[in-house]
Amino acid sequence: MGLDEDSLDYHSRDPPGKIEISTTKPTNTQRDLSLAYSPGVAAPCRAIDADPEEAYSYTAKGNLVGVVSNGSAVLGLGDIGAQASKPVMEGKGVLFKRFADIDVFDVELDIDDPAAFAEAVAAMEPTFGGINLEDIAAPACFEIEERLRERMSIPVFHDDQHGTAIITGAALLNAVDIAGKDIEDIEVTFAGAGAAATATAKFYVSLGVDPDNVTMCDEHGILSADRDDLTEYVRPFASEQSGSLADAMAGADAFVGLSVGGIVSPEMVRSMADDPIIFAMANPEPEIGYEEAKTARDDTVIMATGRSDYPNQVNNVLGFPFIFRGALDVRATEINEAMKVAAAEALADLAREDVPDAVLKAYEDQPLQFGPEYIIPKPLDSRVLFEVTTAVARAAMDSGAARRELALDSYREQLEARLGKSREMMRVVLNQAKREPKRVVLAEGDDEKMVRAAYQIADEGIGRPILLGDREEIWQAAERLALDFDPEIVDPARDRLDPYADRLYELRQRKGVTRAEAGDLIHDGNYLGSVMLEMGDADAMLTGLTHHYPDALRPPLQVVGTAPDTKYAAGVYMLTFKNRVVFCADTTVNQDPGADVLAEVTRHAADVARKFNVEPRAALLSYSDFGSVDNTGTRKPRRAAERLRSDPDVDFPVDGEMQADTALVEEMLTGEYDFTDLDAPANVLVFPNLEAGNVGYKLLQRLGGAEATGPMLAGMDRPVHVLQRGDEVKDIVNMASVAVVDAQEE
Repeated sequence: MGLDEDSLDYHSRDPPGKIEISTTKPTNTQRDLSLAYSPGVAAPCRAIDADPEEAYSYTAKGNLVGVVSNGSAVLGLGDIGAQASKPVMEGKGVLFKRFADIDVFDVELDIDDPAAFAEAVAAMEPTFGGINLEDIAAPACFEIEERLRERMSIPVFHDDQHGTAIITGAALLNAVDIAGKDIEDIEVTFAGAGAAATATAKFYVSLGVDPDNVTMCDEHGILSADRDDLTEYVRPFASEQSGSLADAMAGADAFVGLSVGGIVSPEMVRSMADDPIIFAMANPEPEIGYEEAKTARDDTVIMATGRSDYPNQVNNVLGFPFIFRGALDVRATEINEAMKVAAAEALADLAREDVPDAVLKAYEDQPLQFGPEYIIPKPLDSRVLFEVTTAVARAAMDSGAARRELALDSYREQLEARLGKSREMMRVVLNQAKREPKRVVLAEGDDEKMVRAAYQIADEGIGRPILLGDREEIWQAAERLALDFDPEIVDPARDRLDPYADRLYELRQRKGVTRAEAGDLIHDGNYLGSVMLEMGDADAMLTGLTHHYPDALRPPLQVVGTAPDTKYAAGVYMLTFKNRVVFCADTTVNQDPGADVLAEVTRHAADVARKFNVEPRAALLSYSDFGSVDNTGTRKPRRAAERLRSDPDVDFPVDGEMQADTALVEEMLTGEYDFTDLDAPANVLVFPNLEAGNVGYKLLQRLGGAEATGPMLAGMDRPVHVLQRGDEVKDIVNMASVAVVDAQEE
């Protein structure tokens, strides 16, 4: 099927459309219903009647945006009317929810008169925390927004105007820097004089562009002051000169296209100033094609379009969800110029940061690094949520638009938690690591991911990285990635390693290793890192990114070994769901553990849970429930649970053997098995063997939608963690944080 047929099928699947209402409170019992509606609902009604601000406490108003349109200027479709615009407005609601967790009611009004339209929207203020005006034709959109900003005490934002302005504003800030120009000196030519172009020109002035250096054109040419067809909204940009778009582009530093495709020629690009900036945003065909503009001249052309198949896509989804998120959370009365500038500056700053692996994968491993081909972040970069939103909230508070003050450090963490439970859990460990950073040796230090991770570890104050690898390759990688940091590097091929070789020989001489073999082994990063850790020249170690797990684990086990009171190490995964977290052990180390091993593994897993501020409740799993099957296999977890319960040093509830659903379903625990020591569902799951553990956690991850962090190696004498082959940079940084916390506890 073609795109149109696919889209019709997508929208018509039962239930039709793209959005629905879901409840956020229990509605399972008669009492639930009496609280949700009559008679219980009277109490919040009275509270709001006494103080209207209480609507934010007792209703969804504070997280509800109205997306409002009359369908008079739908992108690519024109004036199709209110009813036909509904799929677009529902789609806008999807983006609000997907990117910023904001709920939306879409409202399509069959009203063309600006005053009547504004009156209808203003009457809905009690319902919404903010209004997003969408796809309304100019000049009516200007009048409507002005009227509503005057009438309403909640944020009103016409995204077609300001969204494009903010995103291209961020791109402009970075483009002038790359081109080596000063923003107050550049000359900017606009093709288009509608809502988006007018708002963008005004916003560029807020960013520092001299209004006298702005030339605006429409289909008739330059908007000259002697023309009698100019509206009050574009007249401030009327020029003393007249002529064509080609005349306006000659000598210009920047071109901003918000008009129609194919109106700019290579000759017009060649007429521009050195290293020109071209934002050709007509869709689907830009004012000039990407390749055509880039090859039109020999110097650097910094190019952006509205298309996703070329670098630097100008996509409004980088703006409106996060601007509204920040505005709603501080209960702003408006979205003012300071908030919009803050959003643009935050986006510009983010484009200069190292790009996460998840974003690189989403864009098929395109080389995303600050420069002419990457001047604005990608829409799927999750960091936009807490970078832009926090900046908007700060600007709202600083400018007096906020009715609620937020502690921005904790607010940023709350935003990060919206990206998933794993983010919330990792933040506990990250914050703890930053309190007392430790030296973390990275065994595969010349791998590009390790270099990037080392930069983040140092930059965020998590630890002090020590990279093991080819010194020249590491410096070249840092330079290529524009990572400005000075890590400690140990080069196994060039540095003097005799003291480490001597220590390795001392430790392994009765394990079949000669002095000559120790001299050879020490050039292996896994052995070198292990000896550095054992000798106290590092506080923690990470390895395994480019090795199979058993191969990476063997040197630390041989050199560092397990803790004095520990016989067995264990591998523990943290699995996070939307509202739940469980720790799974043993998933990576012990193949067929006996009762003693299972008991020790349970203690290790409980210790890991407590690192994340989770009080452990442990279940030893089997296919038997409390003796329902009695054989050699079921006796091992049963005896392990008995030993743990009788141990006075075990200060957490533990029980078993039990089936996985018994461990996780409260009704089963408190109903059929009310004798159990678990007073709530288990959050530490100990599998009976390695095979079951590995199968179990991967099923939970893939079918249950869990995010997996780990495996975290517990029970070692010094902090060592073995990464998974192919882990992302964020995984390495997360494991470094866990290792630092381990080292702090020592």
